[in-house]
Amino acid sequence: MQSTVPPGPASLTLPAKRFSTFQIVFVVLFILTFLESYHLAQVKPLALFDPEGRRNIWKFISGMFPPDLSWNFLSLLGRPILETVQISLMGIVMAVAIGLPLGLVATSSLTFRGIMNEHDRIGSPFQARLRRVSYLLARAILNLFRTLPEFVWAFMFVRAVGLGPFPGVLAIGISYAGMLGKVYSEILDHVDQGPLEALQATGASRPTILLYGLMPQALPNLASYTLYRWECAIRASAILGFVGAGGLGQQIEISMRMFNFNQVTTLVAILFVMVAGVDALSVRVRSAILGRSSL
Repeated sequence: MQSTVPPGPASLTLPAKRFSTFQIVFVVLFILTFLESYHLAQVKPLALFDPEGRRNIWKFISGMFPPDLSWNFLSLLGRPILETVQISLMGIVMAVAIGLPLGLVATSSLTFRGIMNEHDRIGSPFQARLRRVSYLLARAILNLFRTLPEFVWAFMFVRAVGLGPFPGVLAIGISYAGMLGKVYSEILDHVDQGPLEALQATGASRPTILLYGLMPQALPNLASYTLYRWECAIRASAILGFVGAGGLGQQIEISMRMFNFNQVTTLVAILFVMVAGVDALSVRVRSAILGRSSL
């Protein structure tokens, strides 16, 4: 009696995966760009371990300890610490004041798409086109603000208004407005549309939908990202001091120029405490907002 073996399922035979032309070209260009960047950037990791590199690293590390905790030095830090907090706080307030309105206009679901704009698209094509132009203009302004980092903005504002904390405030306000506005628009664009449609069905006005349907959903993420940017602003205000914008950064620049690396350790530790404090505040604020919204 002849036995037959049933053939295996055809699904076990997997087709060979083929890469598209775009994927191949992208990988090749990425590898070539990486190799060329490695060469042009003069990346030399072994330079850290040659005799001169080891000597300079040891000189820097040995000079950092113990930190300078003398009263003569700490008594000079009250004003720079206060300036750093003030620069970061006023800068982030300015960034929110500029970035939030631009972010609302740069939100496509509020400006020209979505359920709230159906009437304009059908009844008034001119108004719909005007809304789209305003959307594109707001995106362009936000892109312009993000084009230059805050360090370059500070350098420009120092030339315009002179030395002091105010150029740092302007630099953080303009640069971070572009970042906040972009992220605000993305957060608002990805909220659940169900509550908005429900309010629209009841005949609610656009401000009512925005206030009671959109903002409660987006508020935790908006607040969390804003506080994160405040944390970044504290770090940025330290860097801006190198171009004469005041704060702890100016003191760090003076200490490094004088080769007082133990003072730099103290200043970095102070910045760490300030950033950690803002991070803890961000967690508390987000928890409070989430707790209130769940009631």
